[in-house]
Amino acid sequence: MPEEIKITRTMTIAEALKAKPQIAALLMVRGMHCLGCVIAQGETIEQAAEVHGLDADQLVKDLNELKPV
Repeated sequence: MPEEIKITRTMTIAEALKAKPQIAALLMVRGMHCLGCVIAQGETIEQAAEVHGLDADQLVKDLNELKPV
């Protein structure tokens, strides 16, 4: 079984989505609607959390708890 990739604060949104596509729904629910835009290519999970008033550590924890669909 392949090793599951862990999402980190320093990953860009695009990297995180590529590693775990199932996180898209959670990001959308948390107000991050620009998943496919240019900003997602360079903005880290930590930066996005800050912009959206979210706790980056909690967001990363929640993203990593999601199971593949």
